[in-house]
Amino acid sequence: MEIGACRRVGLVGLFILLPPACLLCAQQPLESPAVPSQFTLDMETAARLRPQMMAASIPPTGRYDQGRVVFEKLVQQILPASASTRAWRLRIVDDDQWNAYSSPDGSVYVESGLAKLAGSSNGLWAAILSHELAHVIRRDWARRYLYEKSMQNAAGATITLGDPSVPWSSWMNPEKASAELGQFCRQMELEADREGLRLMVRAGYHPDFVPSLHHLLHARMDGLESSSAYSMHPCWEERDRELSEAYAEASREFEHRWPEWYASPGGNPPVLVFAEQPTLRKTGTKEWEISVPIRCQNLAGAVEVLLQEHSGRKSNPSIHSTRDLSQSGSEIRQVTGCTSPKTTVTFLLGSTEGQAKNNLKLTDIYVLDAWGSVLARADSLKLRR
Repeated sequence: MEIGACRRVGLVGLFILLPPACLLCAQQPLESPAVPSQFTLDMETAARLRPQMMAASIPPTGRYDQGRVVFEKLVQQILPASASTRAWRLRIVDDDQWNAYSSPDGSVYVESGLAKLAGSSNGLWAAILSHELAHVIRRDWARRYLYEKSMQNAAGATITLGDPSVPWSSWMNPEKASAELGQFCRQMELEADREGLRLMVRAGYHPDFVPSLHHLLHARMDGLESSSAYSMHPCWEERDRELSEAYAEASREFEHRWPEWYASPGGNPPVLVFAEQPTLRKTGTKEWEISVPIRCQNLAGAVEVLLQEHSGRKSNPSIHSTRDLSQSGSEIRQVTGCTSPKTTVTFLLGSTEGQAKNNLKLTDIYVLDAWGSVLARADSLKLRR
């Protein structure tokens, strides 16, 4: 969910939802610059670009009214010192894309593909909106600008607000600068996640909706993600790992505030499945074993693990349930109660008769609920058969 990703753009520092890559190595936190009280450049830029942003979006009415209700409830939990200087508003960008972003003036924009995914789920709407509100509260647009400015001062380059044409090649050692900026943005996203979790709990939405949203978005990403030191957003695995303590703390606070979960504004928490990296082992000349470790929360009943092979990439995925999965290639399914702290589901694969030697197969692994809706996806495996 690349939720609230940081990228270099001309419009108010947009925060995006779908992450391109996963950084697997640990890094030391970077110091985030403090925003001086007299700094107003972020609000001035937001005011200048507001007419353009408003013209490209619509109010959250009709099918999106649920988002408006959740947005208003979240805003009520914002401290007066942060809330009084902003005109909070939610807007829908009707383009069927899967992003969300925020402006320093308190405007939050949700693209309609993501809004439709949230649908009537108060908790999923809260997961989307709380993260974007956290960016506004923390003044992350200004922090990003000031951090880039400090790098620019060291290198002698120029950064112009609202101008995406400034080349990174003008920086001294652009590769190092890009890596540092990527690390800073990933760190800022995780901090916004933590602030968003606290905001959700105060408003009455269970924090488990955040990883649930992340996993739903991950399931809609196709193909293999690669590691990159320049990624502006933490990958799903990094997010689950880095936020584990924050989830636990927020869950305890939620249980204290809402001992009867069903009575909270967000209702009961969702079924949550953590699908870890599958492992592949050759067991014979023409046989393979794929093991998928999964962990479940809030599950009453069983989940189904689906392994699907296909010979190439699917384009423009919109995976909601088994009805959307490609029917090309073979499928194997297993049902599990997922009752252990970590449950491992194992698939045995044999070669397909008549298949060309060394034909490259992609193996996708999805976890489904009892109604066939996709809960999570494990990273795809390449398999030569």
